[in-house]
Amino acid sequence: MNRLRTAKALKRTAAPITIIPKRPVPPEALTAMTSEWDVDAESAFVPAFDVANWMREAFIDPGGPLANEEHEHLTQAEIGVLWTNVRNVRQMRITLGTAEIPEPKGNAWQRERQRLQIRQWFAPIGREPDFIITLSAPYCAGASDAAFCALIEHELYHCAQATNPRTGEPSFARETGLPLWTIRGHDLEEFIGVARRYGTAVPAIAEFVKAVRLGPTIALADLSGACGTCLQKVA
Repeated sequence: MNRLRTAKALKRTAAPITIIPKRPVPPEALTAMTSEWDVDAESAFVPAFDVANWMREAFIDPGGPLANEEHEHLTQAEIGVLWTNVRNVRQMRITLGTAEIPEPKGNAWQRERQRLQIRQWFAPIGREPDFIITLSAPYCAGASDAAFCALIEHELYHCAQATNPRTGEPSFARETGLPLWTIRGHDLEEFIGVARRYGTAVPAIAEFVKAVRLGPTIALADLSGACGTCLQKVA
């Protein structure tokens, strides 16, 4: 009898299981990690229309299996995705993904050359995307589902609608009425929304949580005595 009651209680309290839709995978030709010293390696950027469709259906569309209301503003955004095997290291850290608004820079020829490349990549969608997300193919090929989803959502959090600096209301173009887009910075090193949904599946979050649980190694009093800004406040 006790076992039966326990089973019924578990059935009532168990959280619903979310099934992660089968995710796209990068082309095999891009999954071997390349080095800047490997002169024979063929670097490439390949449009990933399946990833763009998958992340819209999974995260952006209301009612999607992993729908996140914090991405709903992107229902009107055209997001292009690229796979790449090009190694990108900045400040001794490997970049796994980026999100950007395509804004060609340079002189007239340079800008037009960049626009031509973007048009060629995303010709099937009929227009230039509002955002371009670039993903490391070697990393994504070996990442767990949770880590892959966290990376995708991290980049989606960067894709934001601009707001009026005075009122905080969403901004729209006067001519077309369409949203004006911008790139959002980090909350901390990682987005709070990603931490809430994936927890310590992201290594950086795991280290952050560990540090918080262990407590500070330098007391606030010691820090205030060593920091010029704190000294100004104390004075």
